Amino acid sequence: MITRFLHIILTVLMPASLVVWLCYTFWYAYQPQPVQLQGQIEAQQYNISSKVAGRIDNVLVRKGDPVTKGQLVFTILSPEIDAKLAQAMASKDAAEAMAEEAHTGARRQQIEAARDQWQQAKAAEDLLEKTFKRIDTLYQDGVVPEQRRDEVYTQLQAARYASNAAYQMYHLIKEGTRDETIKAAEGKVRAAAGAVAEVRVYEEDTRVESWHDGEVSQILLHSGELAPQGFPVVTIMDMKDAWAVFHVREDRLAEFEKGHEFAAHIPAIGNDTYNFRVDHVAVMGDFATWRATDGGAGFDMRSFEVEARPVHPIQGLRAGMSVLIPE
Repeated sequence: MITRFLHIILTVLMPASLVVWLCYTFWYAYQPQPVQLQGQIEAQQYNISSKVAGRIDNVLVRKGDPVTKGQLVFTILSPEIDAKLAQAMASKDAAEAMAEEAHTGARRQQIEAARDQWQQAKAAEDLLEKTFKRIDTLYQDGVVPEQRRDEVYTQLQAARYASNAAYQMYHLIKEGTRDETIKAAEGKVRAAAGAVAEVRVYEEDTRVESWHDGEVSQILLHSGELAPQGFPVVTIMDMKDAWAVFHVREDRLAEFEKGHEFAAHIPAIGNDTYNFRVDHVAVMGDFATWRATDGGAGFDMRSFEVEARPVHPIQGLRAGMSVLIPE
C-alpha cells in the first residue's frame, strides 16, 4: 500500500514540479534585466612643440616622468638661427654707427677740408676775374678776337659756380646733419634692434619648456630627428583635469542632466564608489549607433555623449580606466 502511494506521488508531483520550474524560468527570462552603463576615464592632453624647425638636440624626459610648468623638456639645434643672429647683430652695429655719426656731425678735419676746397675755388674765381678784365681790355683795343674773350668769360662763369658750390658744401658740413637725417638714422637703429630681438626670441624657443603640469604620455621625436615647425615632440597628460565619458541612449538621458550627480564604480581602483557630476552633454554624430525602440514606438533612439567630472579628487585615477554605473 505504501509503495503504491509513493508511486502515485512520484508520478504526479515530478511532472508538476517540472512544469512549475519551466514556467518560472520562462517568466524570469522575460523580465527586464538591469542595464549597467560603462564609460571610461579621459584626461586633458597637451602637445609640446616648437615654433622653430630644426634637429632635435636632446629630449630631457621619458614616458611616465612628472613634468612641472616651466620645466625644460627638449632642445633644438638650429645653425640657421645662429647665422641669422650674426647678420642681425652686424646690421644693428652698422645702424648705430650711422646714428652716432648723424648726432656727432662732421669731424673738424672734414670741416677744414671743405673750407680749403672753397678757398681753392674762390682763388680760381679771383684769378679768372683778373684774367677776364685783361682780355676784355685787349679785346676793346682790337688785339684779341671776340672768340678768345668769350672763352675766358665762360671759364669765369664756371669758376663762379664751382666757388659757390664749394661755399655751400662748406657751410652744409659746418652746420651739421639735418633733423630729418638724424630721425631716419635713429629709425634704422630701432628696426635693427627689432630684428635682433626677433631672432633672440627664436633662439630662446630652441629650448622648449612645458606650459603645464602633468605626466609624459608620449615622445614622438628623439635626438637627431628633424622636427618641423609646430610638430608635437612630447605629449603630457594632466590627470588633475580628468573626466568620465559615457554613451547614453536618449531614453535614459533624463538621468544625466547637466549638474546631476551620480555614483559610479571604478574596478581598477577598488570596490568603492565615487561621485561624479555631469558637466557636458552632446549628441553623437550620425555615425554613432542608432537603436530601434521596442513596442513599435516608430522611431530610433540616438546616443548622447555625457561627460562627468569627479566631485572629489580620486587617488590612482588613470586615463582609460573603466567606469561602471549600475541601473
